Amino acid sequence: MSEIIPFSNKAINTDSLPSVAELVTEPMNEKYRPVNLGTIVVFSAIFITIMSLTRFQMLFELPKELINAYPYALAIVLTITTLLLAYTFFADPKKRFALRENDIHYESGLFFRKIVSQPILRIQHVELKRGPIERLFDLASLQVFSAGGSMHTFEIPGLAHEQAVAMRKFILAHKDTLSHG
Repeated sequence: MSEIIPFSNKAINTDSLPSVAELVTEPMNEKYRPVNLGTIVVFSAIFITIMSLTRFQMLFELPKELINAYPYALAIVLTITTLLLAYTFFADPKKRFALRENDIHYESGLFFRKIVSQPILRIQHVELKRGPIERLFDLASLQVFSAGGSMHTFEIPGLAHEQAVAMRKFILAHKDTLSHG
């Protein structure tokens, strides 16, 4: 016969809880921010080049409205590029993570801070994501999927590929240890 455990739901004094500031977190790989900034510059340069080649091509005549809109479109693209570069420059260092024996923690956001902690026991699976630019610079993103969710709970970008593989292996091995122990 199984023993019946009485239900308990005691109040916790939040003043006695550990501070989030005490959590030791790690920054993204040092290549992460320069790669992000470089990607923005390259894609903006490609877009401006295509706009300029279209504007100054000699194969056919463009409508006058399109020709007159070119400087405004160029100014808009340069403004958006500048804003993206500034945001990325200041936001990327705010992205930090911590892998602990029982949970994984990720924080991000420049204006709106987001802090996510996922117990390892509740992790359904973990995926590595690597696009062509990430592969070129030996980076990876770690996607964490929680039990019961179809979308990833959160993603930790800008990890060294080897570090992301090791973290994935640890989470998967430790998840099994926690569930059986």
